[in-house]
Amino acid sequence: MAIVSSNNDRNNSNLPFRKSRVLAASALPEDVKPPKEDGLRPKTLDDYIGQSALKEVLGIAVKAAIGRGDPLDHVLLYGPPGLGKTTMAFVLAEELGVRCRITSAPALERPRDIVGLLLNLQPREVLFVDEIHRLTRVAEELLYPAMEDGRLDLTVGKGITARTRALDLPPFTLVGATTRAGALSSALRDRFGFTQRLDFYDLKDLKAIVQRAAELLHLPLTAAAAFEIARRCRGTPRIANRLLRRVRDFATVHAREDLIDEVLVDEALKLLNVDKSGLDAIDRRLLEFILRAHGGGPVGLDTLAAALGEDSATLEAVVEPFLLQKGFLQRTPRGRVVTGAARIHLGWQEE
Repeated sequence: MAIVSSNNDRNNSNLPFRKSRVLAASALPEDVKPPKEDGLRPKTLDDYIGQSALKEVLGIAVKAAIGRGDPLDHVLLYGPPGLGKTTMAFVLAEELGVRCRITSAPALERPRDIVGLLLNLQPREVLFVDEIHRLTRVAEELLYPAMEDGRLDLTVGKGITARTRALDLPPFTLVGATTRAGALSSALRDRFGFTQRLDFYDLKDLKAIVQRAAELLHLPLTAAAAFEIARRCRGTPRIANRLLRRVRDFATVHAREDLIDEVLVDEALKLLNVDKSGLDAIDRRLLEFILRAHGGGPVGLDTLAAALGEDSATLEAVVEPFLLQKGFLQRTPRGRVVTGAARIHLGWQEE
């Protein structure tokens, strides 16, 4: 399988990336495609750990498509960042034995951007569009006939001389990825044959993911150390692999690469301010601010954003979901409230 990025992605490759938390699941440069040094992404469905229901559904669909000689039906994958939506697109292309062309919705601002992509597709190729909820209306309207009828409708000319020209496209598979499925228009969403959610991973699968990555990196990681990383990665494989790399860095600098055990992992992750429940510095700042300044809440989102110096959208989309999942934070009509479980974790006494 070949992985091809759009021209827009290449042109934007030198743009600066915002410095991110080590526990943020948003894509960093090393996450855009498998690193040359240690490609940790699975290549096949058998290598893909976790998401068993998703794998079963797509595995059947892939076998049926290959048996009929047809393209796989269009697939929409949604869920929190870092759970393997991009990886699944690579895997599907590999299983189908075709090339995967990669782009993102913000790179398709102009009609000619998406027209160029569609006209260059080869039969049964996979076109992966990340952040598909951010497609412009014009781009969506070009996609409708392409997805449904294999046709590209172009308007030639302007005003009274304008006419529509239809171009036939080869059959292809569109794989869309989004963290906000509700932001897609119903017209676009209904054109996908599969709409599948990716859920947070359990500890068993995360431990297996860490152990697999350690083998690929040739790291002597103990089972206890793999578990320690797994329980601190917020249920997200991307973060698990990122933490493993930081542990590797720590072991290299301190000349302790002969055996990476849970003690070394704990030392490395403490340096990164990642505690045993997976909370980092900004998570604890948020909880402690609510406890210290507002007696545990409720506190409005805008107040939290101003006090912590963070964007409210970042708090809501990146920080809060994990705290809600852990049961450390509650959203109420009046604002955010810290739970008893968070008080115990932080060592605060119940009032």
